[in-house]
Amino acid sequence: MTQETRPKQFFERPATSRFDGVDLLRGLSIIAVILLHGQIRLHSYSPWIRAMRSNWLFDIFFWNGDNGVTVFFSISGFLITLTSLRRFGSLANMRAAVFYRIRFARIAPLLLLLLAVLSLLDLIHANGFEILPSCSTLPRALLAALTFHINWLEAAHGYLPANWDVLWSLSVEEMFYLFFPLVCLALLRWRRGMSTFVVLLFLLVAMGPFARTVWTTNPIWQGTSYIGGMSGIAFGCLTALLTEHLQRTNPVRLYARALLMIQIAGSLLMLLIVVRPHWQWVRFLGRSGTDDTVLSIGNCLVMLASVLRGCAGRAWAEPIRWFGRHSYEIYLTHEFVVVWMTLLYGKVRWGWPLVWIAAEVVLAAPLGALVARWFSEPMNRLLRGAAPPSHRS
Repeated sequence: MTQETRPKQFFERPATSRFDGVDLLRGLSIIAVILLHGQIRLHSYSPWIRAMRSNWLFDIFFWNGDNGVTVFFSISGFLITLTSLRRFGSLANMRAAVFYRIRFARIAPLLLLLLAVLSLLDLIHANGFEILPSCSTLPRALLAALTFHINWLEAAHGYLPANWDVLWSLSVEEMFYLFFPLVCLALLRWRRGMSTFVVLLFLLVAMGPFARTVWTTNPIWQGTSYIGGMSGIAFGCLTALLTEHLQRTNPVRLYARALLMIQIAGSLLMLLIVVRPHWQWVRFLGRSGTDDTVLSIGNCLVMLASVLRGCAGRAWAEPIRWFGRHSYEIYLTHEFVVVWMTLLYGKVRWGWPLVWIAAEVVLAAPLGALVARWFSEPMNRLLRGAAPPSHRS
């Protein structure tokens, strides 16, 4: 392979195929996020939702959106690291310019479109989209979004409108990936660089619970701090390193049953945090900030086992996996559906609130799909220099 053709290969050839198990996790997570935001917006209009907030079953379905974001973080770290390993051969061979270009092509077009639409809605004082002067100004919010510190801005001055608020998690992710290739290049070409790299990732994991509790009394910052979110991304990175190592040693033939048990154990850990039984030690996990750590461990065990097993997803789960494949577009656009549906409900006050929330989930799907089909995917291919696909799955 010549030096001239190698960069083109980086952009055009997919580093990994899709993983059905990972798409399923992403799909469940984005649905949980929409359900959370739906009930939060309807809370002021619906006495029934206010009454149900103390119901354990209601909590399971409608209060796990934050856990969904935690799952997104570890999935992100896992996929970015695994694709980098396969695209470049090793993290030590990473080409920072290629990494940034691919990341920019995936993230920037839709982010910039979203900010343009939100700016217009703020300028015309659209209900539900106008930035409160006590929190920020439009130029300040744009600066925070483009420099990935929406989370800090909200912690300092209060929440921005819904469609701005979702960008806090993007701030955490992109700040991590801003330094990720630089750290790889600085450390991994050194003789003991991999050991140092792994130690740094474990330090991020270990600091996560402290960032979510004792290091600050600001409730917004406890939930949106860089370290608190990066701990999950770091766990995903570590899982990808382990996955790649195990695939090279081909353990699937020898340990298929063990991998199944690992996947079951990871699922049970995730279920423990999602269900949140009222056991004293489970409450301690929440108070100590280690509930997110346990959830990340469970999620990473499921990803590790499902990728190594290589099992295709079941047909019944395909709609959920579809949500997972479009999770970025749905995540950035679903609040348009939620806000406008909530405003409509506030006017008509008709129907069961859960039906409205279900409708928000259903309507968020085609909006995300349209954005992906006609904007983010073509822009991604254009900026990466990749040819359009010959068919669509």
